[in-house]
Amino acid sequence: MNLLELGTEQSNPASRNIDQKNTLEILQIINEEDRRVPQVITPQLPAIAALVEAVVFSFQRGGKLVYIGAGTSGRLGVLDASECPPTYGTDPEMVQGLIAGGSRALVRSIENAEDNAEAGVADLKHIHFTKDDVLVGLTASGQAPYVIAAMDYARGLGARVGAVSCNANSKTFAFADHPIYIPVGPEVVTGSTRMKAGTAQKLVLNMITTTAMIRIGKVYGNLMIDLKPVNKKLVERSKNLIAQATGCDRPTAERTFEESGRRPKIAILMVILGITADEASQLEAAHQGHINQAISAWGLERDVK
Repeated sequence: MNLLELGTEQSNPASRNIDQKNTLEILQIINEEDRRVPQVITPQLPAIAALVEAVVFSFQRGGKLVYIGAGTSGRLGVLDASECPPTYGTDPEMVQGLIAGGSRALVRSIENAEDNAEAGVADLKHIHFTKDDVLVGLTASGQAPYVIAAMDYARGLGARVGAVSCNANSKTFAFADHPIYIPVGPEVVTGSTRMKAGTAQKLVLNMITTTAMIRIGKVYGNLMIDLKPVNKKLVERSKNLIAQATGCDRPTAERTFEESGRRPKIAILMVILGITADEASQLEAAHQGHINQAISAWGLERDVK
């Protein structure tokens, strides 16, 4: 591996004398470089969209999305996956993150773990990865054997595979059906890919899961109606969501929240359609969680009757 051939390993002219700058000047350089990240993602939106379609197709058939990475990339994948259950009410198995070195690597750097190709394959087998799932390899440099071996194994099963990398000659792209190249360029501190490269990967992961969850009915309008109210803040947010979505008063929102079994999506259907929790649950299930479709279908059924 020749690191000098990688864009993220080059020296950034904008920060060449950063060690001679004062605090504000350093921050201005970092901020200016960070501003470039969303701009270089824009041309990749069609590629990201294709990957999202593969994820939605998998979800609709009971499959799962799995991120796999090392170091910062791996941590970002685990972070994105771990936020899906409380935000969208998903099963923890539906979106998963794997990191080289396992859970210990989340809080402590285990840099040599990314060189263990066999571990990447073993980790996929451990979670029973199948051809019906989607794997997304995350590596800024695109060279980590742990990630590449896992991607090769997933493709061998017939699964769809994506790759998010910040180097044009990323080895991961050779194993990806959906390569996503984010050319963030040299880092402010040479080779510190937890900076712009990490920011780019975080933005792309946000896009993938958020868009996929919207597509499978986890959002009504722009409201996260499938959240799990597991603490006081989320209970309060759930009641606010019900009131926002339906225009009902606070007492009605509080009452239907409890009557629905503390399921905001069901409560919203109850208020809008004037139906019971059981009827709302059946209607929601019949339309695979899509509230707008459920409401439209209910209106058609009433018209027919």
